[in-house]
Amino acid sequence: MKQSLTQSPTEIEKYFREMVLIRKFEEKCNVAYRTGKAGGYLHVYIGQEATGVGWINSLKLGWDYVIAAYRIHAFPILMGTEPVACMAEIMGRVDGPSRGKGGSMHIYDIPRGFFGGWGIVGGHTPLGAGLAFAAKYRKEDRVTLCFLGDGAANAGVFFETLNMAALWDLPVIFIIENNEFAMGTRLEYHAADTELHKRGFPFGIKHERLDGMNVLQVKEDAQRIIDWVRENQKPYVVEVMNYRFVGHGAADNDQTLYRTAEEVEQNKERDPLHILRKIMMENNIMTEEKMEAIESEIEEQVEEIYSQALESPHPEKSEVYDHIYTDMPVEKGH
Repeated sequence: MKQSLTQSPTEIEKYFREMVLIRKFEEKCNVAYRTGKAGGYLHVYIGQEATGVGWINSLKLGWDYVIAAYRIHAFPILMGTEPVACMAEIMGRVDGPSRGKGGSMHIYDIPRGFFGGWGIVGGHTPLGAGLAFAAKYRKEDRVTLCFLGDGAANAGVFFETLNMAALWDLPVIFIIENNEFAMGTRLEYHAADTELHKRGFPFGIKHERLDGMNVLQVKEDAQRIIDWVRENQKPYVVEVMNYRFVGHGAADNDQTLYRTAEEVEQNKERDPLHILRKIMMENNIMTEEKMEAIESEIEEQVEEIYSQALESPHPEKSEVYDHIYTDMPVEKGH
């Protein structure tokens, strides 16, 4: 059925370009990891692009706050951080926002309102509430988006945070990106109640489950909820239904432990890029030829991003103790 559109063709093309950029960028990140150019651990956003694009495009960029777990590359790029800087950080180079010391999971861009990725499952959710508390204390109308995964929705600290957010009426939206498998455990095996948005119910927090694969629908839902939170200065819990087309992390090569290859292929009919391409074709917004041209253009752009990031040097060994908190002076070299 042909979808009725509320966004302009210009806006829709912008979303398409951003989603393609994220897809191509993440595919290149996988290459960097597998060729030894990126160390540590790495989690890509392939299949979930519509969620990031829809929500970030609904914010007041440069004003509102975003904090997330560790599948984060898309967020700073969408918020205005240079993709070359993000790639440099992922590859441990000094031109990254964290001077190459954070890597894939710990990109930050505080001037743009991105308060980073955090590796402890669910551990960043009270920080999201803290950002909202600070904004409310200063009587600002900022909204904080706190992204977390379906596995993190079971963490005790998340329930404590929901209690505080409700108690103090904090303008924070907890966005549970439910990609159905946490790390490698199906939803029904790790959650007694598989409707994760209901986590907000005991605390009197408004909550709902949304589609995360159609970027145009995501944008409408995100704008509605963000506007409500900004106006009412209260929290909200959203469960966004996604599907992760790749492993939990770049080293997760044996997905057969929790899903079949046939299941993945079947779900690719829900690919957010596939859905948007179909909508644009049906509404005469873009031809197949133009879409292919945009994808080729962005693929070349990502190759250039990768090449420029490779030219950035690694941090000097002498920097290892810089920018850390310590109660005692540390003598370099020890």
